[in-house]
Amino acid sequence: MTDEKTNPHRPEVDLDDMVASTDSGARKPVGAPGKILVGLAAAWSLFQLWIASPLPYIVRFGVFNATEARSIHLAFATLLAFMAYPALKRSPRDRIPLQDWVLGLVGAFCAAYIYLFYAELSNRPGSPILQDVIVGVVGILVLLEATRRALGPPLAIVASVFILYSLFGPYMPGILAHRGVSLNGLINHQWLTTQGVFGIALGVSTSFVFLFVLFGALLDKAGAGNYFIKVAFSLLGHYKGGPAKAAVVASGMTGLISGSSIANTVTTGTFTIPMMKRVGFSAEKAGAVEVSSSVNGQIMPPVMGAAAFLMVEYVGISYVEVIKHAFLPAVISYIALIYIVHLEALKADMKGLPSNNPVRPFLNKAIGFLTGLILLMALSFAVYYGLGWLKPVLGEATPWVVGVMLAVVYVGLLKLGSYYPELELDDPTSQVVTLPQTRPTVMVGLHYILPVVVLVWCLMVERLSPGLSAFWATVFMIFIMLTQRPIIALFRGRSRIAADLKEGVFDLWDGLVAGARNMIGIGIATATAGIVVGAVSQTGVGLVLADVVEVLAMGNLMLILLLTAVLSLILGMGLPTTANYIVVSALMAPVIVLLGQQNGLIVPLIAVHLFVFYFGIMADVTPPVGLASFAAAAVSGGDPLRTGFQAFYYSLRTAALPFLFIFNTDLLLIDVNWLQGIVIFVIATIAMLIFAAGTQGYFLVRNRWYESILLLLVAFTLFRPGFWMDRIHDPYESVPPADFAEALASVDDGSQLRVQIAGEDAFGDPITTYVLVPVPRGDSAEERMERLGLELLTEDDRTLVDFVEFGSTAEDLGFDFDQEVVEVLAPVDRWAKEWMWLPGFLVFGLVVLLQHRRRQQQPSTTQAA
Repeated sequence: MTDEKTNPHRPEVDLDDMVASTDSGARKPVGAPGKILVGLAAAWSLFQLWIASPLPYIVRFGVFNATEARSIHLAFATLLAFMAYPALKRSPRDRIPLQDWVLGLVGAFCAAYIYLFYAELSNRPGSPILQDVIVGVVGILVLLEATRRALGPPLAIVASVFILYSLFGPYMPGILAHRGVSLNGLINHQWLTTQGVFGIALGVSTSFVFLFVLFGALLDKAGAGNYFIKVAFSLLGHYKGGPAKAAVVASGMTGLISGSSIANTVTTGTFTIPMMKRVGFSAEKAGAVEVSSSVNGQIMPPVMGAAAFLMVEYVGISYVEVIKHAFLPAVISYIALIYIVHLEALKADMKGLPSNNPVRPFLNKAIGFLTGLILLMALSFAVYYGLGWLKPVLGEATPWVVGVMLAVVYVGLLKLGSYYPELELDDPTSQVVTLPQTRPTVMVGLHYILPVVVLVWCLMVERLSPGLSAFWATVFMIFIMLTQRPIIALFRGRSRIAADLKEGVFDLWDGLVAGARNMIGIGIATATAGIVVGAVSQTGVGLVLADVVEVLAMGNLMLILLLTAVLSLILGMGLPTTANYIVVSALMAPVIVLLGQQNGLIVPLIAVHLFVFYFGIMADVTPPVGLASFAAAAVSGGDPLRTGFQAFYYSLRTAALPFLFIFNTDLLLIDVNWLQGIVIFVIATIAMLIFAAGTQGYFLVRNRWYESILLLLVAFTLFRPGFWMDRIHDPYESVPPADFAEALASVDDGSQLRVQIAGEDAFGDPITTYVLVPVPRGDSAEERMERLGLELLTEDDRTLVDFVEFGSTAEDLGFDFDQEVVEVLAPVDRWAKEWMWLPGFLVFGLVVLLQHRRRQQQPSTTQAA
């Protein structure tokens, strides 16, 4: 293998500087300024841990309300942004110029203004004085400059455009015109309330995101990142194209601890990309595999990117629900990527790396795997039901008992790991010829799984808030960092306990600093994106945009979705995923839901937000600006643009999934039971593998053109069987609006009527939309109508809403006085849509038969799978 350092085609790029310049700031000042920088970063992390803990309420000191916490959070982010990010490329990296100190301190004061003058501002709500306006103007200008430094010009430009739009509304052309906002009104809305900069996005950054980023930084500093990579390679590296499969799994696992596509690409890529090239992947394909898998780390529950926490607030559901809806598409996407890698290996007849595991019969391997799985399941049931029994018995002492039990398990795992050799950090340029053994590699780092278990337990079982869950997981992670080295030293018979304890303290300090520096960009991004959200709420531009989009898309929902996807990709070229999600979801999510209703498709809000989220992530891949592709190319020595196009090609599965779950919400596990969920998972996984085979042009052998088309058709049928069944038999029958009550009585309770209503929107403009009316329980039409809280009146062949009960289901659905019921569609008995899977599988069988015949005729060297 050619030494990566001597590759003449490799760009001269400092990978650490690339990650730092995009994630944590490229400036590394020396001397006192450097100490102040890292000290402030650590102080920020400690402040966030303090406000997330129950300690302030126990000691009755340092209690901050949500607005005050956001203010201090932004003050830290702004000051650190000017200290860590140089103004220009030629600006000094080893010192902080005087003007940056001034801008940082001024920005921090403006951001902390709400906290410092909270009582005074509370006494004059909506009536800012000159001092307030000056602070707000300066604060917004400094924030925009911090945004330009930390995130590049695009987000600063987008926010500036919305500020100008707010101020100069009367001078805007045609449909874009509005009555305008005064400077005082703008500053009050954007800087002195929680509607703009200090809005929901910054609140989520303060309450949830920081703690998850800090948790990931600590986990990485403790050695979990290297552990995940080693485990993946020990398990998969010896298979055909194994290093690429291991790269996918390793990136998925490190995605748990890194919310950055670029950092994930560089962290795992420095090890995985050279290994992929060793077994036959080109530089571009090796980089593309790493990019595709690293970017998808942001959609992998339970620790998703910052945007997932924003969904909790914007959609109004719990984080557990977000995880539930996001789980299936994420897992399917990763399984499909492993299969794509497998197909690439088949095309090129690649081999794996030499295994270092002892040779065992397949039956022994299967028994070992099943035994481990059964033991894991038994342990999970014992813990779940055991704690369920302990909690009523122990009462308030339960957390202490559980903590002791967790500590015992932790020490036991360290004792178990001490029987095996320690993991060593690999040199990515070394000539690695054998893989680590699986058993020793897995055993030596099992304790890294415990903090993730604590996090998942708190989120999924205890149902604690995401912030509190991350806090307890982080506390346990801190305990591990401080104690793992001394305990392991004790078990291994070394006498370096004091030195190991000191190293643990240094690791903890580095983790606190790294977590805060990784949060600078996110904190700035959420604050600046809040300007866009504030402008939308203050000017009503969202409704204007709905009209514009409806005209452009001619009322076609698919065109609206395509426009949204393109907008996400374009904005994502310059905006980080979080800011991109905030901007596009604020502008487009309500539009998609509204126009979907007008077109007869009821799209759940979570589906729309996940749609925007997925395409925001895709922007990190998409040429010509996909930064993750540039990072991968810097490692592989390949061409950045070719790497980006190849990564986009591999990521087609990720681009297809959002369109599929908009039209088939079963993929998001919406209104399905656990048995249906298992069936959907199996069928959707098969469908995505078939889709991958169709797009990659290879299944058992290379596809003929018509075979690729048939495979794509089969995949579509398995994903959306209802599309074909609706063509065969309409799922609804039209009922006269006057017979609304009779239709409600004639269908089973728990089903839904699709009702078209005409009325006026909030601005008095006429609007026609569809609602899904759940059928309540009841023995008669009158009883069901009463439970619905709706009374209708028929006059002159028109059916009108005569009364809507306050707080009723009908009011929640959007029924209002004097609306006209235009159409009632009642569900009809028909074959289940899943019957369409049968012809799909028959067509798939035909393709298998055709390719199997050709495969039999090919030389045996190409037949190995």
